[in-house]
Amino acid sequence: MKNTTKFKALLVASFAAIFALFLVACSSGSGSASSASASASSSAASSEASASSESASASSEAASSEAASPAAADAKVLRISTTTSVNDSGLLPYLQPYFEEDTGYTMEVTSAGTGAAIKKGETGDADALLVHAKASEEEFVNAGFGVERVPFMYNYFVIVGPADDPAGIKDCATAADAFKKIADSGQTFVSRGDDSGTNKKELQIWEAAGVTPEGQDWYVNAGAGMGATLTQAAERQGYTLSDKGTFLSNDAKESLEILLGESDDMKNTYTMIAISPEKWPDTNIDGANAFIEWMTGAKASELIAQYGVEEYGEPLFFLLEESGSAASASAEAAPASDEAASASAEAASESAEAASSSAAAA
Repeated sequence: MKNTTKFKALLVASFAAIFALFLVACSSGSGSASSASASASSSAASSEASASSESASASSEAASSEAASPAAADAKVLRISTTTSVNDSGLLPYLQPYFEEDTGYTMEVTSAGTGAAIKKGETGDADALLVHAKASEEEFVNAGFGVERVPFMYNYFVIVGPADDPAGIKDCATAADAFKKIADSGQTFVSRGDDSGTNKKELQIWEAAGVTPEGQDWYVNAGAGMGATLTQAAERQGYTLSDKGTFLSNDAKESLEILLGESDDMKNTYTMIAISPEKWPDTNIDGANAFIEWMTGAKASELIAQYGVEEYGEPLFFLLEESGSAASASAEAAPASDEAASASAEAASESAEAASSSAAAA
């Protein structure tokens, strides 16, 4: 009986020990599962934070990319549409590197007759014009395509021809008198015929002379720029009207001479016009105003005054005294597009700042 009691006690103790071991094992397994669960939770939180950070970073990069978009890069490109005389005389190529270095703008220049040059402004294919035909310029501005005319320099038209001057125009008092003598003598006259400022001036002189040259045997329509027209006049040993700067820088001066120039009816004024952002919202009005301001500033004025002196013994262009004040008036005009561009840039900056803050919080 006593032995049986001892056996039962031993059996109970054994079961108790096994149960205790079972509890320890379950407790250990539960701890491992809890650890695994905690680890998974931590990993998920880390992934979520990382994703949030990546999203914020992407947003920041997008805002930064927007600020440095091609449109922003294009804002440093300035499209100038000009007359051939400014280009053929070498003046604009001479000034271009100085302008680009001082302002940071890259100048894209196209040159044609004034009529074609102004047309580029009408179609929005230019940011600024540099031309020399007052009536056409005024019509352009009055139609709303240009902000304002800014006359800033001048030279003179000249009548050039053979040294022996067969029409005898050398002693004429005016260009109209000279044209009348050329017509009466039947000597060859080569016209640009390209609706340029020079061509417009020529037609005005014919009208003042009371002569209709079209259809006359002696009247040749070159339909070309100033350089090509001078070449034809030299080949034909005929007369033509040229701006003085282009003639002096052209090889035609070897076989033709200036026979009449610097009379009151031969002044040739050059004007700059910024294209209106109200007509063409995408125009680079900031660049156009920078161009006008620089061209009428002290440095450009000195460069223009020196141009041609060393090679030809005289400047090819002269500055108008009123050009500085006109440029100031043009630059002070504050187009609505400037404010819009500024607001857009500010919005992009705020977007980038918000994205950066979100990334930092994550």
